[in-house]
Amino acid sequence: MSPAPDEKSFVPEFEKRVYAKVIWRVIPVIFLCYVVSYLDRVNIGFAKLKMLSDLGWSDTVYGLGAGIFFIGYFLFEVPSNIFLHKFGARRWIGFIMVLWGFLSASTMFVKTPLEFYVIRFFLGIAESGFFPGVILYFTYWFPPKIRAQIGALFMTAIAVSGVIGSPISGWIIQNFESYHGLAGWQWLFVLEGLPSVAMGIVVLLYLDNSIRAAAWLNEEEKQLLEARIAEGAKDHVHISVLQVFGNGRVWFLSFLYFLFIMGLYGISFWLPQIIKNTGIKEAFHIGLLSVIPYGTATVGMIVISKLADRHGKHRLYLSRAAYAGALGLVLCGIFAHNVVFGMAALTLATAGVLCTMPLFWTLPTAFLGGTAAAAGIAIINSFGNLAGFVSPYMIGAITDKLHSSSVGLYVIAGCQILLGVLVHDCFWRKKKA
Repeated sequence: MSPAPDEKSFVPEFEKRVYAKVIWRVIPVIFLCYVVSYLDRVNIGFAKLKMLSDLGWSDTVYGLGAGIFFIGYFLFEVPSNIFLHKFGARRWIGFIMVLWGFLSASTMFVKTPLEFYVIRFFLGIAESGFFPGVILYFTYWFPPKIRAQIGALFMTAIAVSGVIGSPISGWIIQNFESYHGLAGWQWLFVLEGLPSVAMGIVVLLYLDNSIRAAAWLNEEEKQLLEARIAEGAKDHVHISVLQVFGNGRVWFLSFLYFLFIMGLYGISFWLPQIIKNTGIKEAFHIGLLSVIPYGTATVGMIVISKLADRHGKHRLYLSRAAYAGALGLVLCGIFAHNVVFGMAALTLATAGVLCTMPLFWTLPTAFLGGTAAAAGIAIINSFGNLAGFVSPYMIGAITDKLHSSSVGLYVIAGCQILLGVLVHDCFWRKKKA
């Protein structure tokens, strides 16, 4: 290996070109993977429009099945992320994507609540290594100073999956009903599960495990990237996996993420039903209207993250986004049966909640590195995603009990307010953002 070049040789124009090269190589593939991943996870929100009546299930059964995904997710996320760090992103992400694609498609065969719970549990196990694995993977390529923007480019896949997937999901349910003797919701699981299998194969053929393994980078480019990663790692704590489990900052961040996830999946799993409650009945029309909140959130995530990186105030922007999401959720409950005001409120709620996501992940990656990052990110994500079980189940149970989902929306709005307050009070006066 040639000696490392002097810092001055890394001129800004060269650095911009190198990062642009990395972004265009890495982000599009990971982005598409997350689109199909998130679609497989939440398409039961659209399947619910017909699935429950076809099978004779209650909202509580649906909420439990939607949420039990996160029990499997919670139990296997830490070991899955450690496996990725040990065996490499290419093989591990490729393998689990193929696996969850087939599991998602097999949801078409469920007939009883128990079968539904079992398949959702194993789908959670399969998907448990993807999101935290990608967050860890980004720490191999990008320094802290640009991770909010990189995270936003990746995490807008949630919103884009809504923009693309919502009208497609509604169209499939409406137009494939009784095709070859299958219900529309059964076709939904098949047609939206197989793309994950295809993307898993793409990852196996295309993704590189590290900067050093990337044949498409020359030596000078590799040295620049490695130098920037080394600079960003100066503030990392060097602790073992066991010590990560006892780290107070990790558990505090886990609680913050739990509050965020309460809002995220409260919206994701119930957004089609919220739109339906305003008076829109056709599944395809519900899908088209879903584009509005998700499209707005896509733009908001990119713009807000870029501003936060530019001003170095990730926590300030995070708390404001959380407050905006809370306000939108409250208004969703108030205008539950008004199409115009209900959609405006849902758009504010979706954009506010989703904008907090890339900003949040700048916090743990700023002080965790190596195996500690693999374990810490997984702990935060797995504990936080337990809210993915609590949130839909809670809303389903409240809806069955009170015949209204508004109270459930107020509860998750309270979680977003608490998130904003804790970020504000604990970090507001700290110099470093």
